[in-house]
Amino acid sequence: MNNSTLNFITPEISTNSTTQPFGLINFLITSIYSIHFLFSIPTNTYVIWLIITGTESGVVSAFFNLNLSISEIVNCLHSLVSIVTIYFSSLSFLMMFLQGLILSGRPVFQCLICVERYLAVVHPVTFLKYKPLRYKVICCTAAWIIIFGSCFYCLFILISQNIHVHLWFFSTQFLLVLSIQLFFLVAVLRALKQSGPGERVRERGEENHMKRRAFHLILITTVSMTFTYVPYTITGFCIIITQQNDGAYWFPGLVCYVLAGFVQPVLYLHRTGKLSTLCSS
Repeated sequence: MNNSTLNFITPEISTNSTTQPFGLINFLITSIYSIHFLFSIPTNTYVIWLIITGTESGVVSAFFNLNLSISEIVNCLHSLVSIVTIYFSSLSFLMMFLQGLILSGRPVFQCLICVERYLAVVHPVTFLKYKPLRYKVICCTAAWIIIFGSCFYCLFILISQNIHVHLWFFSTQFLLVLSIQLFFLVAVLRALKQSGPGERVRERGEENHMKRRAFHLILITTVSMTFTYVPYTITGFCIIITQQNDGAYWFPGLVCYVLAGFVQPVLYLHRTGKLSTLCSS
C-alpha cells in the first residue's frame, strides 16, 4: 500500500510502524490524536446531553449543533483507529473511510449553522417558514449523505492511489464552503450597518444585538474553518509540487485541526452560560 496515499490530508501514521523505529513524528502524532480523543469526546458528549435534555425549542434551534457534535465524536473514533493502525495495518481501510468524515463533516455542518444565522438576520420571513424541525432533519439527512459519499470516495482514492485527484477535489470543496461563509459574513455585516426606517430605539437595539451575535458566530466559524483546512491545503499542494511526502509536513495541520475542533463546543457552552459554570466549578 502506498504510504503517500495514507498520509494525504491527515498525517496518518505509517502502517509499517511495526517494523520501523517509533520516531519522534509518530510519537507527536500519536500524542495529538490521544489528546483529541480524550478531550473531544467528553466535551461534545456534554453538548449533546445539554441539547437533548433541554426544551423542545432548544433542540430545534440547536439541531445543527447536535449533528456537528455527533460528527466530532465520530472524528474521535478516527483518531483512535489511526493510533491502533500503528499495530494493525489491516485497519487502514477503516481509517481512510473515516477520513472522509473529517474532510466533509465539520465544514458541512458549520456551513449549515451559518446558513441558519444568515436567514435569521437577512431573510427572517424565510427563516420562520423553514424553522420547524422537519426541514432541519431534511437538511441534515442530505448532509450525512454527502459526508458518507465523501467517506466512500476516500476509500476509492486509497484503492486507486490517485492523490492528485484527492487534493483537487477536497481543495475545491474547502474553497466552495469558505466562499459561501464569506458571502454570509458580508451579507450579515451589511445588514448590521443598516437600520429600517421608523424603528423604535429599543427594537433597533434588540435587532442589532441579534445581528451582532449572528455576525460574530459566522466570523468565528469562518476563521475556525480557515485555521483548520488552509494548512492542509498548502501542505498538499507543496507535496505535489515537490513530490516529497513526509509525516512531519502534516503535523502542523493536524494540530490546527484538533485545536479548531474545540471552538464550536466551547462557543455553544458559552452561549448557553454553561462555560462560566464549569470554570467556576
